[in-house]
Amino acid sequence: RLPEQQKASESPLSWFRGVYLPPALHPLNKTFVKGGEWQDIDSTQEKRRAFLQDFCRRYNSRKKLQTHLVHLVSRIYVEDRHKVLYCEVPKAGCSNWKRVLMVLSGLAASANNISHNDVHYGKHLRKLDSYDLKGIYTRLNMYTKFIFVRDPMERLVSAFRDKFEHPNSYYHPVFGKAIIKKYRHNADEEALKTGSGVKFKEFIQYLLDSHRPVGMDIHWEQVSKLCYPCLINYDFIGKFETLEEDANYFLQLVGAPASLKFPKFKDRHSSDERTSPEVVRQYLKELSKEERQLTYDFYYLDYLMFNYTSP
Repeated sequence: RLPEQQKASESPLSWFRGVYLPPALHPLNKTFVKGGEWQDIDSTQEKRRAFLQDFCRRYNSRKKLQTHLVHLVSRIYVEDRHKVLYCEVPKAGCSNWKRVLMVLSGLAASANNISHNDVHYGKHLRKLDSYDLKGIYTRLNMYTKFIFVRDPMERLVSAFRDKFEHPNSYYHPVFGKAIIKKYRHNADEEALKTGSGVKFKEFIQYLLDSHRPVGMDIHWEQVSKLCYPCLINYDFIGKFETLEEDANYFLQLVGAPASLKFPKFKDRHSSDERTSPEVVRQYLKELSKEERQLTYDFYYLDYLMFNYTSP
């Protein structure tokens, strides 16, 4: 049920009303899958797909597309050799997935030798919105579409730690300075000048502010607005919590080379403790009860769509 304060205002579910329902679930092509060890993962996968399909069916009423197609597919990467489409969700294994796509497409021999800069700034991979409308529709209908998601609070805390607790030449001057200026009382001159040292509570104040001093960013944008899971019928739904098993099963499904396994290494800040449920609890302690509730409300759809337990 909706939280009480949301009942009084516009329901977040209304964002999905008045859009086309995706076509019925298509069975996954399991031609390439060898061995019986994938049975449990396959069963989990079918449950996730059915759960999301049921959610979307419940909360879509009228059938009218309200968002431009090119915008819907702007976060989707294309790999034509194996006919796959990957919707990028930052902080849910996206760097290593891009490495894998580069190997699948023949741009690299191994995922282990591709630098962070090559992954994110090399422009080696093509996005779906770079094709004409016929190319977009053909790939949406014919290719295997996949997405990997993560517990919303874990993803949020992971993004904060990555962008604000380490030196960053973009997030500190662009986001940090604006956040400190608006939400820190009596901020010193150095903090205002550099934008370094943003506190988690200040970051949450920015996130929840309807008049943010700077816009949203893909690293903490809701998955519902990055990948439109009720408009694009994803064939495979992986989770960060079971990343390695899900990823390697998916690679078998699409006929990837047997030698290609999903990388295990942490892309950046490898010496840092991973953002676990316990780490998240420590950060949430910095917030008031109301701030915690409002942050949950902000990611409410993501919790519902992918069947995550509320914190």
